[in-house]
Amino acid sequence: MEEKNNQHEELIQPSKEGETDDINKDLEINSDTDLSVELLEENPEHKKEKASKSKHRKEDRTQELEQDVAQWNDKYLRLYSEFDNYRKRSLRERIELSKTAASDLIVALLPVLDDFERALNTMETSEDKENAIIDGINIVYNKLKNILFQQGLELMKVMGEEFNTDFHEALTKSPAPNPELKGKVIDVVQNGYLLNGKVIRYAKVVVGS
Repeated sequence: MEEKNNQHEELIQPSKEGETDDINKDLEINSDTDLSVELLEENPEHKKEKASKSKHRKEDRTQELEQDVAQWNDKYLRLYSEFDNYRKRSLRERIELSKTAASDLIVALLPVLDDFERALNTMETSEDKENAIIDGINIVYNKLKNILFQQGLELMKVMGEEFNTDFHEALTKSPAPNPELKGKVIDVVQNGYLLNGKVIRYAKVVVGS
């Protein structure tokens, strides 16, 4: 029985010694590796190389950012230039349009000027000056009114209408001739006009009370 135990111990002992040798070897390798790393980190040349690489990376990144900034700045300048050209072009078009609109109206009113001249000539040569004056005024008035109405002018119909601040300006109140005209327009002091459906002058009226 003792012999078997001794044999068993002999068999186990070499195995433990072998494992110890392996562990010692691993420790030696790790120790050598750690030492190499420490030496490498403490090496000035390695530090310089590492710093140089970091510097190059920063320089490359800086160049990339500078290129991006230059590209965005170029896009901004192009966009601003296009917008400025559009603004100037639109302004010129509006000025030209206003000039054209004014010229169209003036051309339309020239016949009225002609009628004034004819009316004046008629009044100077006519024996019945009173009737000549009345006829001349009527001709000019009707011609002018027709031209303006063709341009979109419209006379407000306010007499007898309910007072409305969107169209009327009350100058005063006056007793209504009958109860039905209370709160309604009973007299027009100055006509109101619409241009293409938009109020350009309020009618000045007297409201019944």
